[in-house]
Amino acid sequence: MKIKLIVVILFFTLTSFGPGEKTWTAIGDSITYLNDHQDETGNRITKGYMMRVTDQLPNIHYINQGHNGWSAVAIAKEIEHLGLQKSDIYSVFLGTNDWGQGLPLGNFDNYLNNTGLNTVYGAYRVIINKIVTLNPKAKIILITPMQRQDFVYIADSHNNAKGSYKAKNGQMLSQFADAVKMIGKYEHYKVIDLFYKSGMNLKNLVKFKRLKDSVTGQYKNYKYPDFEELPFNPDADEYPYPLAAINNTYDGLHPSDKGFQTIADMLIKLLKRD
Repeated sequence: MKIKLIVVILFFTLTSFGPGEKTWTAIGDSITYLNDHQDETGNRITKGYMMRVTDQLPNIHYINQGHNGWSAVAIAKEIEHLGLQKSDIYSVFLGTNDWGQGLPLGNFDNYLNNTGLNTVYGAYRVIINKIVTLNPKAKIILITPMQRQDFVYIADSHNNAKGSYKAKNGQMLSQFADAVKMIGKYEHYKVIDLFYKSGMNLKNLVKFKRLKDSVTGQYKNYKYPDFEELPFNPDADEYPYPLAAINNTYDGLHPSDKGFQTIADMLIKLLKRD
């Protein structure tokens, strides 16, 4: 009887004080979107960062608000039409497409003064205002863009772009990461700093880029930075990132399983503190 009584007490103790169920809305671009669309990666990934987080923290249930190819400005423009729900946790993981599309970053005054959609700073204010309206007590996590290498879309090589070692419209991707950090500091939000603190960088995003040698015409595996100025012809050249090239990304931009696990680990560490 004593043993049964102890078991019953333990059961009610554990169930009464276990972590409560929480909803997490993840707002983002294709990096978030691909969590539930592995087929669009050529099945080069098995699961994204949200699945990996909820595998380890099963009391959290995610809602995927990732929008393929969208910028923070695009999200802000459509913020009232996305069907965002009241959640306990929100993460905002944007910025790489704003930089890639050459959208103006603006400055912190655009955020402070809520100047609208002409700048990325202003767009972040619109997004955060909406989140706070939905749930003033929500935990808000900002995620900086990660560094990116030369991107070549696996389904269409004509969709390609240089990595973050180059300026786009006179702006560096690092400036967009700094903006996210500045907003997080001002608002006292937690920031997942992928750009500077994830360990994913230009040297290890891919193991190599496979391109034709301009002298011999034969394909050769070039490591960064040796391929920076080398040409790639989407009409004539093979896809430059074969499976053996995959490291933290599978295409220079989108995380591989390894990269997604890094992102998930950083989120899990933060969420476990609650």
